[in-house]
Amino acid sequence: MYYYQRLCDMRTDADKTQEEIAAVLSMPRQQYCRYETGARELPMHHFITLAKYYNVSLDYLAGLVATPKKLY
Repeated sequence: MYYYQRLCDMRTDADKTQEEIAAVLSMPRQQYCRYETGARELPMHHFITLAKYYNVSLDYLAGLVATPKKLY
């Protein structure tokens, strides 16, 4: 699975809007939308922020493993 698909899945599973996640990352919704569609690469510091926000490991968020691991 590509990481941008996982970003969208994680957001929808959490019942959050793109606007809400964009606010967590301190960016406009349009910019976050580009990350979810794969049009732009998500910077590592945003990966870390989202992993903490969703309480999942970076390898799960990046789509490298199928089973989520909690951070804490």
